[in-house]
Amino acid sequence: MLNKNIIDEINTKVSEILQHSPAKDIEKNMKVLLSGAFNRLDLVTRDEFDVQQEVLQRTREKLLLLEARVSELEARLSQIMRQSTVQSEESGKEGDLNQC
Repeated sequence: MLNKNIIDEINTKVSEILQHSPAKDIEKNMKVLLSGAFNRLDLVTRDEFDVQQEVLQRTREKLLLLEARVSELEARLSQIMRQSTVQSEESGKEGDLNQC
């Protein structure tokens, strides 16, 4: 088995070689190229996505509450309109009876 110091020394030497090689320049250029491409794609971070997902969930909940409220108000309006119609009809019948 290799001594830990030998492994560390090999790792250090390989890192030094790679830092001074064209591979390091290629890596830097690729990072810049990919970063620019990602920026043009108009991507969002995971944090931004999660925040928007929470906003959407709250909006859905509010929408459900508002839909229920509108249904309730429509039902009340319908009931009031029916009562008004019945009262109008009854008033009309009473007027007809008075004319006789």
